[in-house]
Amino acid sequence: MSVGEERDCQSRADCQSAPQYLLENCWHNDMRQSYLVCYDICDDKRLRKVFKTMRGYGDHLQYSVFECQFTARDLVRCRTELARIVKHDEDQVLFVHLGPAEGRGDRVITALGLPYTNVDAPCFIV
Repeated sequence: MSVGEERDCQSRADCQSAPQYLLENCWHNDMRQSYLVCYDICDDKRLRKVFKTMRGYGDHLQYSVFECQFTARDLVRCRTELARIVKHDEDQVLFVHLGPAEGRGDRVITALGLPYTNVDAPCFIV
């Protein structure tokens, strides 16, 4: 079995005995991983669609930056949705893996320049 291939397991016990690299796409893997999702979208209409899609997956940190807690299936679902929206020869979406969500502690964000402020209000793009 290669990296990225879905594992055909019958129970969690099968997963527990598998090498770690096989567990990334296992359907039993519900451990959440933290990601920063950052995007640069050239067209305003696509930008609005990407923003609305990402609102369903994570916390809006800055204009085009979200922090998300994904299971393996959530990550695949998000990437699939975004792949249908973006124009692959013009736009870019980056997924920065930050490690396991559990046990990370509180989010610590420091800033240079203007101080970081939590963005809870909806973003309107005109």
